[in-house]
Amino acid sequence: MSDARVRISHLSFSWPDGTPVFEDLSATFGAVRTGLIAPNGCGKSTLLRLIAGDIAPQGGHVEVIGSLAWLPQHLPLDDDVSVAQALGIAPQLAAMAAIAAGRSDPSLFDVVGDGWDIEERTRVALVRVGLPDIDVARPLRTMSGGEIMSLGLASRLLAQPDVLLLDEPTNNLDRDARQRLYSVVDDWTGCMIVASHDRALLERMDHIAELGRQSVRLYGGSYSVYRELMEREQQAAEQAVRGLRQAVRRERRDMQQARERSERRAGNAARNVPNAGLPKIVAGGRKRSAQVSAGKSDDTHGARVDEASTRLGAAVNALRETVSFDLSLPATRVPAGRQVFAGEAMQVLRDGRAVFAAGGITLNLQGPERVAIRGRNGAGKTTLLRILSGDIDVSSGTVYRGPGRVAYLSQRLDLLDASETIAENFAKFTPGLPRAERANLLARYLFRGARMALPVHALSGGERLRAILACILHADPAPALLLLDEPTNNLDLESIAQLEAALRAYEGALVVVSHDDAFLEAIGLTRSVTLVDGAI
Repeated sequence: MSDARVRISHLSFSWPDGTPVFEDLSATFGAVRTGLIAPNGCGKSTLLRLIAGDIAPQGGHVEVIGSLAWLPQHLPLDDDVSVAQALGIAPQLAAMAAIAAGRSDPSLFDVVGDGWDIEERTRVALVRVGLPDIDVARPLRTMSGGEIMSLGLASRLLAQPDVLLLDEPTNNLDRDARQRLYSVVDDWTGCMIVASHDRALLERMDHIAELGRQSVRLYGGSYSVYRELMEREQQAAEQAVRGLRQAVRRERRDMQQARERSERRAGNAARNVPNAGLPKIVAGGRKRSAQVSAGKSDDTHGARVDEASTRLGAAVNALRETVSFDLSLPATRVPAGRQVFAGEAMQVLRDGRAVFAAGGITLNLQGPERVAIRGRNGAGKTTLLRILSGDIDVSSGTVYRGPGRVAYLSQRLDLLDASETIAENFAKFTPGLPRAERANLLARYLFRGARMALPVHALSGGERLRAILACILHADPAPALLLLDEPTNNLDLESIAQLEAALRAYEGALVVVSHDDAFLEAIGLTRSVTLVDGAI
């Protein structure tokens, strides 16, 4: 078994404006596949950059045992860079070509080093990531985002690292490319740390690491094992909170009853003193003794209340914050059988070339259908969505759009005016609603009180998603057709769960482009169509 590992000790890091990211963070990642999870903005990418040495911590240190390769979420590659340059093999290929041409300069042999088999290893790596026939002289500007990510993975595999860091590696990958990445992960035997929200990828992990500002909690097993453990912990914590709340109420009741008993005894003693015939000094002593006794009892019960309250506070802190909202959207209902969209022999020309196969494509949508559009990157899925939305016209063929509004949710989450507040944006989409009703609706999306006055640019990704969903789903008129283009890209796991809940409540027609099989299953698809070679 490999002894590759990563050890972080007392790591601290803050952004230049002083915003803390990590404080005294320590953890060890061994020669296993570890999925790194946390809400967006909590530092997953930052931690990988610290491990890779791309940025330096303000405190503590990082120790990496073995050679390391890092695949960032966004590859900083120039469009004019060739495939060979992106793979890091251009100097070796050039040196071998010069040697083959008869040059014997020792520096050429130094460049080649032990890499005489680099062409064969490159071919194997490219086959593994689904780029078997790519020309190494091809510039990156001619490649899709998914192909460039696959090429980046091939370059890291060529380095044969002991430690591999992957940051959201399935973003921009189509279904086939994702399956090839999964195969690479399945075969990995060294230390692998993967920051991801892809549940299918996280299911392939040996450990799940939950990242916080001051801790990394490691759990053995895949993501589903982690979720089961979290649910058990949450249930136990909720039960503990309920029991301790009862204990606090009981202690406060006991303290109040003890006070009332002391007050009654003191009152009775005061009334009986004149009839007891006791000297004033004795009567005063008894009164003070009763007061001291009552004070001690109050202190004892007060200490018990404080102790129970402290334990309750600790139990509440152990609860995980669960963000959920209750949705009911009858206004979005589309009757079964109603024609929402009908397109026959649709064709689009781009730079004079046909996007779809000869004869175009035909697609019909009826009633509250839930349709997934699948296909490889570049197959024309987004073009088809833009036809459905009316954003582009067909060059030939016929199109019919049924009554009702069409709404589009892009993966950029840029529908709202970022300079305006949530309430202001919502008012634009729902001008006919009274202000109080708008406030009630926003509260259902967890925007209450001052939260409604937040500007959109200050929202996290999950909050922005909730705000967009509120605006889209409660707009007047409600959308009869909802289009989504890779909606789970760049969303954390909690935000994906919120999106799934909202879409399950939506009762209109829905068309979604996604490579996330778990998401598609969760929203209850009724049909799936696949674009292959320009045809459905």
